[in-house]
Amino acid sequence: MLYGSAMSSHPTSFQGSITDAIRAAIEEKIEGCTVEVVGGGGHYEITATSAVFAGKGTLDRQRLIYSAITHLMAGDLAPVHAVDKITTKTP
Repeated sequence: MLYGSAMSSHPTSFQGSITDAIRAAIEEKIEGCTVEVVGGGGHYEITATSAVFAGKGTLDRQRLIYSAITHLMAGDLAPVHAVDKITTKTP
């Protein structure tokens, strides 16, 4: 659940759906991954399911997610300011 009742305002120069961009970046990087993304205002929650996560610890799973979206978090006007929650699952 996102913190607070109202979304914060986060300036970005990104054009298009940020949630779709996050989903696509993760699904492209992590084989066989299905992704759900919710949020806005620069803050997002990600749920990802993939067999790739099997046998990996929490930190390694999170590193896979962050490595897929690093480009969306870079710079002053990055569309993703924070990932408030990452949930990873195996099928």
